[in-house]
Amino acid sequence: MKPRLQQHYFETIRPQIAQEYGIQNVLAIPRLEKISINMGVGEAMQDKKFLELALDAMTEISGQKPVSTLARNSIAGFKLREGVAIGCKVTLRRERMYEFLDRLISIVLPRVRDFRGVSRTAFDGNGNYSMGLSEWLVFPELIGDKFAKAQGMNIVVVTSAKTDDQARRLLEMFGMPFRAPKKKTA
Repeated sequence: MKPRLQQHYFETIRPQIAQEYGIQNVLAIPRLEKISINMGVGEAMQDKKFLELALDAMTEISGQKPVSTLARNSIAGFKLREGVAIGCKVTLRRERMYEFLDRLISIVLPRVRDFRGVSRTAFDGNGNYSMGLSEWLVFPELIGDKFAKAQGMNIVVVTSAKTDDQARRLLEMFGMPFRAPKKKTA
């Protein structure tokens, strides 16, 4: 069975975006390509237990086994050596991507303290959206004392949109809670 947001995209969003932007070619209609989740674990240099905990949490959150990321350079000030594991990342595509986005929009973001919407301007100029979460405890999958330590993460939503406006409209139609645009005072 298709995830709810994937079905919504094919039945409602895709025809509406094609009509709004006057796109005839089905393959030119903006769509989600992937979602990348990245977590830097600075404490992993002192104790590998923190990295293992982050890997477990990322597996719970994404439903997919993450990959450890290694330091590219040695930095003496941070006591960091090249090749040491200092984080983890996972890339979601297809059904898992839509399921994660659905959970992010409907469950996780409303649980963020003092949440007033995500930034409207966090696009990169090519239709990709980046956001950060300051702690992983907003995910309902992470229950218990095992994940008591707060850890942040970066989430990047990659779309096939050519402009930021098309990507913003696509994510709005998926239900992404953007902040209201600022009104100009005269």
